[in-house]
Amino acid sequence: MAKTRFVYRYLLALVALLCGTGADAADPARWVPVSRVTGHLSAADIGLVINTADPYSVEVGEYYIEKRHLKPAQVLRLELPVRSSLGVEEFEQLKAQIDDHFGTRAQALAFAWVKPYAVQCQSITGALALGFDPQLCEQSCGRSKPSPYLNSASLRPYSDLGVRLSMLLAATSVGQAKALIDRGVGADRSLGLRGAPPVNAYFVSTQDSARNVRAKLFPPAGPIKRFGVDVKVEEGTGLEGKDRVLLYETGLVHVPHLDTLGWVNGALADHLTSFGGLLDKNGGQMNVLAWIDAGATASYGTVSEPCNHVQKFPHPQLLLQHYLQGSTAIEAYWRSVAWPSQGVFVGEPLAAPFSRR
Repeated sequence: MAKTRFVYRYLLALVALLCGTGADAADPARWVPVSRVTGHLSAADIGLVINTADPYSVEVGEYYIEKRHLKPAQVLRLELPVRSSLGVEEFEQLKAQIDDHFGTRAQALAFAWVKPYAVQCQSITGALALGFDPQLCEQSCGRSKPSPYLNSASLRPYSDLGVRLSMLLAATSVGQAKALIDRGVGADRSLGLRGAPPVNAYFVSTQDSARNVRAKLFPPAGPIKRFGVDVKVEEGTGLEGKDRVLLYETGLVHVPHLDTLGWVNGALADHLTSFGGLLDKNGGQMNVLAWIDAGATASYGTVSEPCNHVQKFPHPQLLLQHYLQGSTAIEAYWRSVAWPSQGVFVGEPLAAPFSRR
């Protein structure tokens, strides 16, 4: 046990170094070591929260219950304001209801709504996992709470680490949300099969210097034959006309040509920009629901100005490598973000295309 803790802490320190918190940044020509994970969260580990004041939430929540075969005890129905941000007191009441209803049974949650997605300057997902931090709202560009789940091998994040992962089943319409859920369910155990055509993981470097800071963390290009994945590192303003897209990581205010891409079920995609997590905004910067509507199954964006700290965004290599090990979308995304307090996680949490169990 002592050796396991040492290895785990070493890997966390190494990832922190490679994320830029140490003296040097990652060498893009080399792969980052990740913790080995055997297993993943299942439908029995998840809880669903439905806002009865929101018709979208009710319909999408009932659909998710049906598709993931959730039991009544796994569902919490309550009433919340249908607006972008909760006040601190409203959030604390929500958290108390969640803790009282789910106890230690639910290791992760799906929120069946688009709004609320924030608690003042923090995301609702970050505040639930790490607690509300009033000091962060005084200086949103500062360092935020580190996540103990970064690169974690834990299969019980709430029981082991006190971190209840969460993700919003958010889309621009009920129909798009149902399609998202169908993609998540359809993704399970669908990739990495012998003889199947490869899928593509794209890492696109742009000329937007402020938002291209993750380029130094991109992996080396080339096939990963064991999983049937081709890693492609490119330069430009965005992909166009590509097929069998599993992963798309870039940094831009707006990402063009999303409607020309062919996505596989379970695809992950995000762009580093300041306000991608403002899910009810349609001007200024592209929000992450554009990825969901285009065909991605999960995404991530920040709800307040984070500045361009790479620690506040998914580490491209950690995200890909944990997903390939069989992690669900919610586990892979959460394991890849060092400082997730301002970031909202969106998508179908249980999608696990590389799972074999």
